[in-house]
Amino acid sequence: MNESPLDAIDSEDIDPHFADKLVDAGIGRIRTCIQCGVCSAVCPSGRRTAFRTREIMRKAVLGLKDEVLSSEDLWLCSTCFTCLERCPREIKVTDAIVVMRNMAVEEGYMLPQHRKASKKLLTSGHLVPIDRANRRARRELGLDELPPTTHSDEQALEEVKKVMKKTGFKTLIEGEAKEGA
Repeated sequence: MNESPLDAIDSEDIDPHFADKLVDAGIGRIRTCIQCGVCSAVCPSGRRTAFRTREIMRKAVLGLKDEVLSSEDLWLCSTCFTCLERCPREIKVTDAIVVMRNMAVEEGYMLPQHRKASKKLLTSGHLVPIDRANRRARRELGLDELPPTTHSDEQALEEVKKVMKKTGFKTLIEGEAKEGA
């Protein structure tokens, strides 16, 4: 059976503590959302994609944890904070999305391209590789081929790797991905 947006929500789909977890993470005003739609109206990502901030927020307040955390839309936010600046209830919308992304990763949901970029960070300390084209461009600009970062400082890279391991980032990224994300 195909699901329709008009299908009723089953009680087993609701996590009554999901909004509480967001409140505990610092998103204390999330329950004051009046679904005015300002966040969606001002969202630059929403102009170019199907991303609707308001929909994510509503589902979070309703406790539809699995639907929110497994949604690809959760990753379309550019974290520009425009929604926060315009929210009449002063809800930390962007912070809520970041918290939900963290929860999603902890549950094993992450878009493949985000996981790939994060794995680059684990190995090189950077998201942007220093490939042949980048090396050539740096030489043409009169710069060293490798920037004075973890690309050229092995000890700095080891320190970054220690931080990623200690904070649990390494475990999250290397964890098993769930279907749909």
